[in-house]
Amino acid sequence: GRLEAVTQQMGYHPQYLDSFLKMQHYLMHMDGPLPFDCRHYIAIMAAARHQCRYLVNLHVLQFLRAGGDPQWLRGLDFIPPKLRNLNEINKILAHRPWLITKEHIEKLLKISEWSWSLAELVHAVVLLAHCHALASFVFGCGCEQDEGLGGRGLMKPLSPGNQCFCEATAGNGCSQELLRINRKRSLDSCMELDSLRERMQRIHVETEGREETRLLQQDREEGEGQGAEVGVQDRSEHHSDSSGGLSPVADADREVTGATNLACYMQDPDFGYQDFARRDEDQAQVFRAQDYSWEDHGFSLVNRLYSDIGHLLDEKFRMVDGLQSSAMAKRQGCEPSVFKRGIWNYIHCMFGIRYDDYDYAEVNHLLERMLKVYIKTVTCYPEKTNPEMFDRFWKQFKHSEKVHVNLLILEARMQAELLYALQAITQYMI
Repeated sequence: GRLEAVTQQMGYHPQYLDSFLKMQHYLMHMDGPLPFDCRHYIAIMAAARHQCRYLVNLHVLQFLRAGGDPQWLRGLDFIPPKLRNLNEINKILAHRPWLITKEHIEKLLKISEWSWSLAELVHAVVLLAHCHALASFVFGCGCEQDEGLGGRGLMKPLSPGNQCFCEATAGNGCSQELLRINRKRSLDSCMELDSLRERMQRIHVETEGREETRLLQQDREEGEGQGAEVGVQDRSEHHSDSSGGLSPVADADREVTGATNLACYMQDPDFGYQDFARRDEDQAQVFRAQDYSWEDHGFSLVNRLYSDIGHLLDEKFRMVDGLQSSAMAKRQGCEPSVFKRGIWNYIHCMFGIRYDDYDYAEVNHLLERMLKVYIKTVTCYPEKTNPEMFDRFWKQFKHSEKVHVNLLILEARMQAELLYALQAITQYMI
């Protein structure tokens, strides 16, 4: 039940790592509305939406340690109806959060034998958003491949200190020794792979590499003649994940690791991300951040219904905003705050959240196309991230700077999901 690969990557930004571990520990292991076994099962459901074996396996172990019923691990057909009813908002939040309505909330809260309380539902929503966003980070930094295939060569499987996220409050969260080793290790070195892993890596490159090539080809073709409107310009980058099943490399991985078949934790596997707004349809209503924001609305609601979690989430949002990015910004010829806001607003734009005081033409000026393809893939369909994408975007940038981008993706995506869910809860309460 350890997050070693994740903490190694986040360890490049130790202050953020500390706030992440505190929030993670509180969410999963401290007093709260939901039983501990249910928390880990909800995390399994959330991670399965993106076929993230790394997180599913992690929470399967913790579910059993928390006294969970092993029968539940056979799939959604074997869990209580109350938990199974959460599947719909799990699916919507993971892929198209703008579709969630107060009717979804009402359905879960209605008086019945399997009804949720408001406090339980808020706890569950935070769990879902957290695990969806963490899945983006896991795929974006190669933790999934490192865990299952060992194939990316992005990081050596070091385990100094064996940091467990439940140890977050025992000290400063991330030991200085772990940070020292992380800083010293060579970022360009690759692990020696045995013949099996080499074969699996070739399969992985061949299978997933085609998707990136197709996506980039579409991007180049449709990018010509498109205007500065960021929501429209990146239409070429979208594709709905309708595969539903597992890739050949995932099947090979299952044979090696004995990982659970993730399909049993999902319903409607064909449901995936679609562009929020397309040229030929304007059905979805834009979410205006001025009307419902984290600072003015979401924070107070979540903190009132699930004590203290709002403060921990807020600290994490502020921490990622405060990370130093002077080198990244300098390469783009702008101030750090301007560059980070461009990434943040681009991610929110893909989920239909707009800021009236922001000029979205700036996004197209600040973010080169390869970076935008990478951000969109990791944000909207992280399971499609392939080994080359991390290496190829911003070749001149340091590993820690690429991790920084993935932290921005994690937090911006999580806040977007929370805003939609909490707004629906607010509308239900009103």
